[in-house]
Amino acid sequence: MAAGAFKATIAAAALAFLAVFVAVVMPPLIAHPDIAGAFAAGFVNPYASGYSADTLACWVILSAWILYERHTHGIRHGWVCIVLGMVPGVAVGFALYLLIRIRRGVVG
Repeated sequence: MAAGAFKATIAAAALAFLAVFVAVVMPPLIAHPDIAGAFAAGFVNPYASGYSADTLACWVILSAWILYERHTHGIRHGWVCIVLGMVPGVAVGFALYLLIRIRRGVVG
């Protein structure tokens, strides 16, 4: 895959996720602004719990990677990706971090 197509694909995927997140999550959260309840709702059944646990594990792994590369490759502003990995989600934080890495010339 060409670099331009790769960048466009991950940016489009992050934006698509963000649009779904805003459309699905924000209305009920605005109606009932209970952050803890919203988080707990991700664990309402075994299937949702599995997906939620996977997402949390991915966020921890992404955060560790970002913090590691801050020291080994000098990539700054990765903390923004860690925050975006919490809200709206790992898809946005991960996509942005890949774009930051590409811009810095860090590959592999």
